[in-house]
Parts: sequence; structure tokens; C-alpha cells
Amino acid sequence: MEFIKGELFHIYNRGNNRDKIFYSRRNYLFFLEKINTYISPYGELIAWCLLPNHFHLMVYIKDVELIVPSTDPLANSERVGVKKRTLNQSIGIMLRSYTNAIKKQEGRTGALFQEETKAVLLKESLTFTPSYFNTAFGTKINTLNEDKSYAENCFNYIHSNPVSSGLVKTAGDWEFSSYCDYVGLRNGKLINKDRGKEFLVP
Repeated sequence: MEFIKGELFHIYNRGNNRDKIFYSRRNYLFFLEKINTYISPYGELIAWCLLPNHFHLMVYIKDVELIVPSTDPLANSERVGVKKRTLNQSIGIMLRSYTNAIKKQEGRTGALFQEETKAVLLKESLTFTPSYFNTAFGTKINTLNEDKSYAENCFNYIHSNPVSSGLVKTAGDWEFSSYCDYVGLRNGKLINKDRGKEFLVP
């Protein structure tokens, strides 16, 4: 993945062999904490949705590399220096950390996520194709609107995913999505609603 400062990206991955990655409500909440720790420092989260076997994030990139404290566990976690960490590395750490927790919880082995996390640059100049999201999860954007930008279509795709997946009847019924924040059902702090409002399609 090659991230670009000042651009929007759709970041997503799913369970290995399409297996579950979330087993309980606690797992979803734990993963959201991981997103806040490992992705939020690099950008603004515009939209997100966690589903039983995959996740979607729409992120405005502010930094592709940050300086982070380097600690030595043998030195009582005292700061012993600094090091650079890229967003790619941070995503990898997040997924490995979550995977280790689920392996312990479920007593499982092997990969939890597919090997490569995808990151698609949301450029308005891209040509629309019906199969754009089909390569990721075997589904299409049912609400594709050629009069809207890729970012607007992605924003709506992310929020409609629980409905198109047959998990709920309306997007507001799915707890693990930023949709509830945009329609006033919840006042979550993970997203930048001001930036995200520009992608709301009437």
C-alpha cells in the first residue's frame, strides 16, 4: 500500500478464507480501540464499518510516517529513544495485535486476516466500473451513482454494507458503523463528521 498525504483512501480487509474476525460485541469494540490507537494518529477517519468477516475504513491521510516513542520492556517502559513508523507498519501492528488476541480467545491458529490489506485511492478522476468493489468481497456497489464522486459512492457503500450483506434491514440498525453518528443516533468521537458531511448523498 502506498499512501499519499492529503488524499482519501478506502482501506479494507477480510477474514482469511472469509472466516469470521469478530466473535462478540467485545471484539468489535476492541478493534475500534485498535483503530483509534494505530490509524487515527495518521489521519481523519471519515467512515467505518465492521462486519462479522471484514472491515471498511475511509481515511483522509494527514501523515504517512510519524515519530513514535521507542520503549524497552526491560527498562520499565521508560522512553529510550524515538523511531519512525509508517502508516503501513502501524496497520500491520494493529492487525497482528488483534489477531493475537483472537487466537488466544478462540484457541485458534493460523492467519486471521487475508495476507494483504487493500488501500484504494479515492480519486474523482477514476472511471466508474460496476465491478470496482466486486474484487474485494464478491459484491457490487448497488447504489453506484455516476453523478457522484468515487468518494461519495464509497462513503455510501461502506454505510450500506450491513444492509446489502443481509445483516440488518436499515443501516441505522447496525451498531458497528459510523452511519449512526452521521444520522444522530450516537455521538461517536472516532470520525471527523465535519469532513464526512461533504460525502453525504441525499
